[in-house]
Amino acid sequence: MSPTAIDLTDSFAALGFLQNRTADNEHQAADEGEPSWVDNLSSFGDGAVFIVHYAGQSAWERHPGDEMVMVIDGATTMTFVIEGEHRLVPMTAMQFVVVPANTWHRFDTPDGVRALSMTPQPTEHCLDDPVKQPK
Repeated sequence: MSPTAIDLTDSFAALGFLQNRTADNEHQAADEGEPSWVDNLSSFGDGAVFIVHYAGQSAWERHPGDEMVMVIDGATTMTFVIEGEHRLVPMTAMQFVVVPANTWHRFDTPDGVRALSMTPQPTEHCLDDPVKQPK
């Protein structure tokens, strides 16, 4: 496969917007004729490069390798579970964070965000707070 430049401006312009992302609706397909709020732009290592445009709160997730998340526009707060405790990392436009492999995390985005991630697969999801789960 030959390398190809991907235009992020055009890619984000083609995205829809998920107004109220929740753990229950984040995996639902877009309504017929509506653009999706998430797009897989390219394969990358054992995963893919994704872009998203939404407001709301995600389910907890973790990945088998390091993930890079970058806010392109808007803001989000990522919550990480580190040594059994929540650690909050607020992020705004043009900031990124590397999520260590196998680290539970989620996004709290009340006002909307456009973000890009390089995410290893498979992704494990959890609806319940991993800190509060019985050991």
